[in-house]
Parts: sequence; structure tokens; C-alpha cells
Amino acid sequence: MRILFSIIITTLTVLYGLYTNAQTFHNEEEVIVDCNYSFEESISGIDIPKAIKKNLVLLNVEYYSFDSKLHRGQIVLHKNAEKDIKEIFEIIKIIKFPVSKVIPIVKYKWSDEDSMNDNNTSAFNYRKVKGQKILSAHSYGLAIDINPEQNPHIKRNIVQPANGKYDINSAGTILKNSRIVQEFKKRGWQWGGTWRSSKDYQHFEKKN
Repeated sequence: MRILFSIIITTLTVLYGLYTNAQTFHNEEEVIVDCNYSFEESISGIDIPKAIKKNLVLLNVEYYSFDSKLHRGQIVLHKNAEKDIKEIFEIIKIIKFPVSKVIPIVKYKWSDEDSMNDNNTSAFNYRKVKGQKILSAHSYGLAIDINPEQNPHIKRNIVQPANGKYDINSAGTILKNSRIVQEFKKRGWQWGGTWRSSKDYQHFEKKN
């Protein structure tokens, strides 16, 4: 009788283990990979000064896109911004703030315009500030643009990207009281949505 009881207990334990493993496997969410560059691939095709290149890193991030599915993308950024962006994207994932895609701008042959038109979120791009001779904060990997289509740059009624529209009721739009804005602010970043001469709702820049 004891032997039979022992066999029953062992069998039930094994079956429970199989059930638990099956549930775990079933509950694991499939991740759609939007890009899978190596670091060298992510910065190829452009001359980057060594003083800047040595500080760049490639960060993998996960986020829910507008299809409500979990995606994985990559960001090239300054190593001093890596911790902040990693933490913020973990929050973005938890609150399911939709992000269209996150792909290094090398995919767009370093065209900021093409990247924005594709509603791509990116950080590093070695370029000057539009209309000026000084380097953009993006050139150092210390700025990030999120969902350009929902959060365009607006100056004198000129909207960039051209297909952009700032609608406070639209998903993926960044507002003054957004959790994202507060998290960036806590970490010493400035939001372009508070600028006076123009509004760059997609733009966050590390100031300290």
C-alpha cells in the first residue's frame, strides 16, 4: 500500500511539473525583432570622430508597438545615457506606451528625414543642428527622438516630419504630464515640448 501511495505521489509530482512547464512556455510572449545589428554595423557608412565613437554603445530594448505586440529594437547612444534609456524603456514596456519602432538610423543611410518619415525612434546620428553649424546632441548620442509622427517638430507652422500631427488624444503622443516626460526629467533630461521658439515633442536631451 505504501509503495502504491508513493508511486501515485511521484506520478502526480511529475505531472504537475510538466503542467507548470507547459504553462510557463505558453505564457512566454513572442517577441518581434525589428533589428539585430552588431555594434559595428550600427555605426557603419559614416565617418565618426574617434573621440565620439569611443563613447557609443548599442542597447537592446523591448516595447509594445502599435500592433499591441511586443517588439525588440536597438538604440545607439552615449554610454552615459545607457542606464537612463534602459530604465525608461523598461517603464515604457510596463505601461505599454506604444512605440512604432526603434532602429539605428544606419538603416536610413543616416537620413534624419527618412527616419522620421518612417516614425522611427532613434538616438545617435552624427549631424549638425538643422540650419546651424553646431553639432546636434544626437551627434554625441545624448538625445533621443520618440515616435516622430505622433510627436513632430513644429516651428512657424512647419511640421517635421511632413506626415506628423500632434494630437493629444492619439496613442503614442507625449504630453507634458506623461509618465515618460517625468521619468526623463528625474534623470536630468530636457524635453523639446517645453521649448519656446519651437516645439520638438519627440525630442529628449540629456543635460547632466
